[in-house]
Amino acid sequence: MRSAASGAQLGSVYSPSAPAWAEPRGTERSRAEPSGAERNRTEPNGAEPSRTGPSHPLSVYRRLLKMGGAVSAGEDNDELIDNLKEAQYIRTELVEQAFRAIDRADYYLEEFKDNAYKDLAWKHGNIHLSAPCIYSEVMEALDLQPGLSFLNLGSGTGYLSSMVGLILGPFGVNHGVELHSDVIEYAKQKLDFFIKTSDSFDKFEFCEPSFVIGNCLEISPDCTQYDRVYCGAGVQKEHEDYMKSLLKVGGILVMPLEEKLTKITRTGPSAWETKKILAVSFAPLIQPNHTDSGKSRLVHLPPVAVRSLQDLARIAIRGTIKKIIHQEAMSRAGNGLKSPARFKRRRLRRRRMETIVFLDKEVFASRISNPSDDNNNSEDMDEERPEEEETKPSELKPEPPVNFLREKVLSLPLPDPLKYYLLYYREK
Repeated sequence: MRSAASGAQLGSVYSPSAPAWAEPRGTERSRAEPSGAERNRTEPNGAEPSRTGPSHPLSVYRRLLKMGGAVSAGEDNDELIDNLKEAQYIRTELVEQAFRAIDRADYYLEEFKDNAYKDLAWKHGNIHLSAPCIYSEVMEALDLQPGLSFLNLGSGTGYLSSMVGLILGPFGVNHGVELHSDVIEYAKQKLDFFIKTSDSFDKFEFCEPSFVIGNCLEISPDCTQYDRVYCGAGVQKEHEDYMKSLLKVGGILVMPLEEKLTKITRTGPSAWETKKILAVSFAPLIQPNHTDSGKSRLVHLPPVAVRSLQDLARIAIRGTIKKIIHQEAMSRAGNGLKSPARFKRRRLRRRRMETIVFLDKEVFASRISNPSDDNNNSEDMDEERPEEEETKPSELKPEPPVNFLREKVLSLPLPDPLKYYLLYYREK
């Protein structure tokens, strides 16, 4: 089993129901380090390894480029999402909004948050987060829409399930199955923290995920089917039909099947369309442990319940207030009232690698200026300068975001307990 440190460097995918790492592979990404045997390997008769061998610096360098050259680390969550968009991992607005709304660092333990905005996986004990690029591919492949039902097999920290819940909205279904009880407790803590403290929560109507403990291969056969299903562990051919049985007609299943991240669409009761998305290497699903009697422990998924009248009223009232806020904003814009000054995100322009210099069998990269790049940068600076000059006289500083929904609710002529209910008892 690969260690957490080495696995994290691979931008890997981990199955919450499997005790091992897995990583993207093939043409998209490959291992950054050769094995110890390869590092120390020599050719017969003491000859040096060939320049195309796996241990040659150029080969290592090429693998490094394939592994993580597409997505650079961000200084914050927004910059990480900018990089994922630029690399075409995030391609749709709904997925982008979900990624921006939930700060990836909130799902890290405090002492590991420095690595939250890198395109790397993270693991600590049973707690795990896959690389951002993998979550992006999964979210895009699921083609999520409001009101759908979603099942996450190996729900882990709840990070993916929470992003999905922002898109599903209040009338969706959001269930997760996780093998480890300590991870479920961690996921519930993070979910509660998001609901109570996130600045983004009131911008959405959330489909709160529900988590159950168990092995995802032991789901009760009388369970309901889902519009969207994701499995975060390697699925062997023998379990393909089982996974398909969880899907409604017209639904989409995304799973790593025989070392390919695969999207399967159910087009009819016995008809399927299959698309290979990405070559990967996932840890396999853990096989069920049977009881002493030889019977499996069935996993019973949460019931699909109708919301209470009180809850439906809260959703309707919040929706009406949001429409009023939107109409007021449009009215101000129509009257020529300026919105508060917005600060342009700083964009880092990275120069391309132009040359590779070999010296003492090591690879050194030299970045060479391109005259056209310099000209383009100069033009960009000219375009951005007026905006900066406008803000200099008043020395504007960014203000904390205003929660207009909260202000409206608190101004209503209602008893305080009802106001706080409308706000989901949030503190901010």
